[in-house]
Amino acid sequence: MLTRLLPRLGQALPLALWAAVLLRSSGDGRLDLLLRTAFHPLVWIAGLLLLGLALAQLCCRPDPAAPPQPRRALATAAIALALLVLPPNPSFADLASQRPSDETADTELSFVLPPAQRSLTDWVRLLRSQPDPRLFDGDPVRISGFVLPIPGEPAQLARLLVRCCLADATPVGLPVRWPADRPEPPADQWLAIEGSMAAGADGLVVVPERIRPIPRPARPLEP
Repeated sequence: MLTRLLPRLGQALPLALWAAVLLRSSGDGRLDLLLRTAFHPLVWIAGLLLLGLALAQLCCRPDPAAPPQPRRALATAAIALALLVLPPNPSFADLASQRPSDETADTELSFVLPPAQRSLTDWVRLLRSQPDPRLFDGDPVRISGFVLPIPGEPAQLARLLVRCCLADATPVGLPVRWPADRPEPPADQWLAIEGSMAAGADGLVVVPERIRPIPRPARPLEP
């Protein structure tokens, strides 16, 4: 009996482990680092389908014409186990430095929030629709994001915009006039900044009055 069961286990185990990867990712919040919330149900469905296939493999007699492939099954199971034990922890700054900046937010906005209620992304879209920096000089700012180093320039405070997942992510950022009496914060550090906008020769820059380190948000990706 054990001899008949082993081939079924070899086929079912990788499917069950990948089902566990998808279902655990959906339940513990790590999907929020990789995928927009609107697409999370697809991951749940895929995990349940894989679990159903694994159960079907256990119940069904294996096809004698199909040669066993223990090495492939073992490698697949090992990758799934690695993802269960070591969940992904992407560096947003590294990813943003390899992607072109977002250029889709240059149309006129139909609704504009008060200055203190605008997120970093709201500010970027607003400045692209109304590029005259004098219109916003002195406006209060309350934004949060991760530190994005810019070669030859001060680091920006940035966010990642996604249509689906990290594969299509594009960065948007705002220049910050960091305090001269302290070093720039490290890349990937999440910060909340309160201050004001100041017009300069190169456009608007955020002038912080308060800089506070914060943990990475549970849902750091923005649509």
